This record gives sequence, structure tokens and C-alpha cells, in this order.
Amino acid sequence: MRLFVFIVLFVSSSFAGLYESGSACLSDSDNPIDRAVLSGLKANGLKPSEKCSDSVFLRRIYLDLTGTTPHLWQARDFLNDKSGDKRRKLVNKLLGSPEYADYWSMKLCDTLRVKAEFPVNLWPNGVQAYYKWVHSSVVNNKPYDKFAEDILLSSGSNFRSPPVNFYRAIQGNEPQTIASAAALTFMGIRLENWPEKTAECITPFFSRLCYKGTKEWKEQIIYNDPAAETNLTASLPFGGREVTIEAGEDPRKPFVSWLISEDNDYFAENMINRVWYWLMGSGIYTELDDRRPQSTPVNPRLMSCLKKEFVSSGWDVAHLIKFIASSQTYQQSSIPDKKPAETLKHFGCYKVRRVEAEVLSDILDKTFGGSSGNYISRIPEPFTFFPAYKTAVSIQDGSITSPFLALFGKPSRDTGFLAERNSEPSAAQSRYLLNSNYINNKISRSWKLKKLVRDNRKNRKRILSGIYLSILSRAPSESETKKALGYYRSSGLNLLNASQDIAWALTNSREFSYKH
Repeated sequence: MRLFVFIVLFVSSSFAGLYESGSACLSDSDNPIDRAVLSGLKANGLKPSEKCSDSVFLRRIYLDLTGTTPHLWQARDFLNDKSGDKRRKLVNKLLGSPEYADYWSMKLCDTLRVKAEFPVNLWPNGVQAYYKWVHSSVVNNKPYDKFAEDILLSSGSNFRSPPVNFYRAIQGNEPQTIASAAALTFMGIRLENWPEKTAECITPFFSRLCYKGTKEWKEQIIYNDPAAETNLTASLPFGGREVTIEAGEDPRKPFVSWLISEDNDYFAENMINRVWYWLMGSGIYTELDDRRPQSTPVNPRLMSCLKKEFVSSGWDVAHLIKFIASSQTYQQSSIPDKKPAETLKHFGCYKVRRVEAEVLSDILDKTFGGSSGNYISRIPEPFTFFPAYKTAVSIQDGSITSPFLALFGKPSRDTGFLAERNSEPSAAQSRYLLNSNYINNKISRSWKLKKLVRDNRKNRKRILSGIYLSILSRAPSESETKKALGYYRSSGLNLLNASQDIAWALTNSREFSYKH
């Protein structure tokens, strides 16, 4: 019966909400992002997509900024709001929410290898300290140059000086290994794929770091060698000037000063590229973790305008996110005009992609109520238990997972590569959503769905609207309403069971598990 309702509702109406788009928008915008993107599209004989509907924008912005979906009442309020600036107001509201801090902390922790156990060995105390510091930095919107500086110049105990865990998370304490990790994290380059002289430039700046243990279990102190007796001469990367570091000075300081200066394009462009990728689904530099000397941006004018905005804002990441999310480029439909691959490459439409494993787990909980269960590390160290009432997005430790999260591609945080997160769909994932007892029980035991049916027993359209708003953040189309009401009449099931079947079909639609 459920397969029947799935076919009836969605064979002809998958992503129905995408087709509520309005007029083309880039040509009427004075936003520098939109002008740059439109210029790139025209140069390649392409047209931008139309503006997405309010319901599509609502779900998209919640997922992209907070890693969750709106509650039913939040969806209704936004869709019923007739004010012209409601999208701008929603972006501002979400950027100040606790969910935003949790979700973007998760993204940063993926790149910083925040993980307690093998092969990254921060151990639970180090993970807790490091995560809290990262999370606090996001909450307080710490300028990104200061964020990087605090990490790279950190010294002390990895339990008491949280950012020093950056050095503890590196698999090896050789200067070249440390230099490679710093270059990947803050410039998006892999030194092994660059000319040898580049690696030789960066390595000396990390050559005087020392590591020592303490009597406290798993604690490690990282510090600049105070016993150095000779001066150190090194050259800043990419043909930079030669610097001399006195015996008692920290060699990292001149490197960090160069790294976060406006003269170094790699630092700003790497963070811009990541934020653009997280919001738009593809990077301005297509090599997210492996920018090469010969790499060029898809749209140089776009990168230039974003870099100008980011630097002039004082390296304000939240401002950068707001700047992009407020553009008409971000608010385009995901339906390309023509030539889908080329249009996507040049940002002429929004890229459809599956939500992250943690997000999918959390929105199932939020939609139907209850919890996905306890998460725990497979390695039997203490303090790796994570309580069930917490969201999966807020899991601090990369060692902690669950079969669901593993199936849907949660990264293990071993490498710091963005590519470590696997968001590609698989047959096993589809079978799980279709057949698992977990999904079936989630829906059949949902107190939220039962309350919706009980409170609106005499109004099936109201029930149907509530189901769609809760699961897809939009109202059903006329065609969907007609088919669903027909299913209520013909299924032979009581009102609750038929509603559960419709909810199950929606949960198995691509529209639920994808950003679009």
C-alpha cells in the first residue's frame, strides 16, 4: 500500500515546489555578486535561472545556514508574510541562532580534524576543549584572521589552551608534516603537489615546535623551543622576502603575519571558496582541497568582489555568508535554463545535492519527534558517549558515530579534506529509507503527526497542509492535494494510518533528503 501511495503522489510531481519560480532576477540586481555571475554567464552564452519561490528559499536557507528545517508554524508564518524584505530578515535571524553556531562549528571541525581517537588522537578532554573554543568563536563571530592567528600561534597544554589541539591533531610532529597541515587548512593547498621549493619555504617556520607529555593522562604541551641558540633564516612563500628569526623568537610569527595579510590571496580565497561551496554546492576554484599554481577561478570577477567584501568587513565570516545568501545568485531556482552542466559550473542555478548525514538524522527527529538514539565511539575510551537528546550536528567528536550516520557519509575527520564527507547517494541509502524499521517506527510513533491528525480530524486539507509544511516546508500543489485526498478516500485506512502513509511517501521523496 505504501509503495502505491508513493507512486501515486510522486512519479509525476517530484520537486513540485521548484516550479513555483518567478521572473529572472540577475539582470535587475545591482549586487556585485549578481553582476559578476551574470557577466560570466553571458560570456559563455548562458542564461541565469529564475528566482526560486518563497517555499524553496525558506527550506534552502534553513538547511544552508542552520542545518535544520523550519517548524510547521515557522513555515506558515514566513509563507504568509507579505513584506518585501522577509528574506533579508530571515537571513539575519538565522545567522544569530544557536543552530547556526552548531552547524557551522561542525563544518569547521571537519576541516580541523576534531577527533578523539585513531588516527587523530586528541583524546576526549582535548576534543571537548577544542570544540568549545571553535563553537565560541562562531558564536562570537571571531574575525577569521584572528581565528587563524590564535590557532597557528597557540602554545601550551592541549587541555587548557584549546587551539593548540590543531598541532596535536596532525598525524606526526615533523616540521614538514605540520607545514603541510597549515597549508591545507588555511590556504587549501597540498604541499606535496606544489614545487618542492614552496614546501621548503614554509617548513622552517614550524621547525622549532616542541612536544612533551605531562603526568596528566593524555595531556600534551606544545611550545616554541626556548633553547634554540642560533638565528633562523627563512623565505616567505611565493617569492616573498627573506626573514631572520632571532634565537629566542617564535618562527611562526612572521609566517602568520604574512599568511593573514592582504598580500596573500590564498588565505582569503580559501575561506571564500569554502563558504561559497557550502552555500552553492560547488567552488569558485573547483579544487577545494588541492589548489595548484596553475589553478584559475571559474569566475575571476566574482572571486575579486567577494575578496574585497570579506577583507573590508574585517574578515567577518557571518557577513560573507549574509552577503552571498542575500544575492539573487543564491536565490535562483535549481532548474537550469539550458545546458545544465555548464550552467551549474558558472553558477547560473542552485545546485541540487543531498543533505549531510547529521542533518538528515536531525530533521527526521525534528519532523516526527523523538531521538535518533545514543551515539558512541567504537573505540572503548571513556567520555565518548553522546547523549540522545543532543542533535547529531552538535556531535563534538569525529570518533562518535552511528550506523545511520556512517551509511549517509559522515566524515571520520582523519584528513581535514572537504572531500572526506561523502554526500553521494547510494542504493543502500534508498533501501534504508524505504524499508527500515527505524523510519517506519519514526513515523508510526510520531506524537507530532498524531496531534496534527487529532486536532484537525474534520479537515483533511488542513492535515495535508500540515504534513507538507512539516516535511517539505511548503504547501501541497493542487495536483498533490487531489491525489492525496483521493488516497484518503480509497485506501480503506483510518485517517491516522493514511496520513502516516503520506508522510512516509514524502520522507522517501528526493525533495525531503536534498537541498534544492
